[in-house]
Amino acid sequence: MMSKARITAIGSYVPDNVVTNFDLEKMVDTNDEWIIRRTGIKERRFASENEFTSDLSIKAIENLMERYDKGIHDVDMIVVCTLSPEYQTPSTASYIQGRLGLKQAGAIDINAACAGFTYGLHLANGLITAGLHKKILVIGAETLSKITDFTDRTTCILFGDGAGAMLVEYDQNGSFLSSHVVSEGEKAHNLYGTYLSDKMFGHELEHKRQLVQNGREVYKWAVTSVPSGMKAVVDKAEFSLQDVDWFIPHSANLRMIESICEKSSYPIEKTLTSLEYHGNTSAASIPLAVDLGIKEGKIKEGDYLLLYGFGGGLSRSGQLIKWG
Repeated sequence: MMSKARITAIGSYVPDNVVTNFDLEKMVDTNDEWIIRRTGIKERRFASENEFTSDLSIKAIENLMERYDKGIHDVDMIVVCTLSPEYQTPSTASYIQGRLGLKQAGAIDINAACAGFTYGLHLANGLITAGLHKKILVIGAETLSKITDFTDRTTCILFGDGAGAMLVEYDQNGSFLSSHVVSEGEKAHNLYGTYLSDKMFGHELEHKRQLVQNGREVYKWAVTSVPSGMKAVVDKAEFSLQDVDWFIPHSANLRMIESICEKSSYPIEKTLTSLEYHGNTSAASIPLAVDLGIKEGKIKEGDYLLLYGFGGGLSRSGQLIKWG
């Protein structure tokens, strides 16, 4: 089925509070040189005590509306991609719908962690192409600082807070060219956060609230599985990676992304990330990277973008999109 959905606007927001690597040196046994060498991250943003995922989301939506002169009164579905909602219920999407007064809009959260935003775009494209909806807000937003274990120096250096929003609308000549989604749940114990259960596939879990990651295993999984996923996306569209103008992966770790590019024979110079000054923002990292690419004049109308999310689940999802 040919796509009948197009991304028509984008907005983003990051909190004011900048946390540098030097700030983290005062909190945990680490240093700036080690963090940059291992991750490529120089700083990240943390939400304030009274600032939550819905707040960041609404500010990203307001940024979208202001920049593109877009109204959202006729949005008929809100999809929020997050692993750090402020409530178990209501969903963050429902809370945002209520705060914005969009009485005609449905609302749903997606928790595919770092693959969340690409899953959200996949869902929006499907709903619009099927004729079920006309105008969907897809938001990737996280306040990971609120669920980070700041005694674990291997993970607390990574995460930051932020939000990105895209407006996806009906268009007879859709811009979604292909997609690929997959999950390997049997490996989920390598990256998790939980509130209730303390076991997963027979594995004893360490914490009940904070994010826990087996960095070595997640790294191995990503650099071996993402290149084949990238190929699957472009193959479905009868493209090649050489046809892609910009590769925009989840901004997990610069060394991981460099390895993925090397294994895919894709130039790192044509790869966009948001991690240097925002850290790993999970579901927000891809829309933040796209928006940075637009603001820096790199992404142009007509460019082919390969978006690829990967992380907790362990889930992966990619889309090939013609921008504009």
